[in-house]
Amino acid sequence: MDIMRKTTLTLAIAALAGGYTLSSHATDSVRGSHEPQGLYSADDLMDADVYYADAAVGDDEIGEVDDILLDDDMKVSALVIESDDILGLGGREIVVEAQYFRLETQTEDDGDTEHRILIDATAEEMEGFPTYDRDWWEQTKQNASEAWNSTQQGAESAWQNTREALRND
Repeated sequence: MDIMRKTTLTLAIAALAGGYTLSSHATDSVRGSHEPQGLYSADDLMDADVYYADAAVGDDEIGEVDDILLDDDMKVSALVIESDDILGLGGREIVVEAQYFRLETQTEDDGDTEHRILIDATAEEMEGFPTYDRDWWEQTKQNASEAWNSTQQGAESAWQNTREALRND
């Protein structure tokens, strides 16, 4: 698991250095606007507190960001949330896909920026989210490989069919 985390963090840093952002999920709650901050550091997001989006401010947190998962295009695909033992989540590492979270930023009086992750799911839905472990990692890699091979074969078939059709004309 340590090699996987080092690779993922290295990819996250590379993505951020290359100009990729989490801006589509960000809001600045102090100014009251929904303007993105622009660029986010993976280091700043690591250990960010995680809450349910529909919970009142100050409610119990779900846990904190433990890892950031990127796809082949270096876009954030999911977050790994280390859940607390409370809320029935069992203190496990949970994979939360991008469509279920958003980033909230707040500039404090001292000028520091605090990041919070808000989860758009119920506690029951969160219980069904996958656990981040070796089995999940291997299955996800296998699924991505199969999807790529299927797409590649489909593209080759279309090319072959077009070439053969042109020959027959």
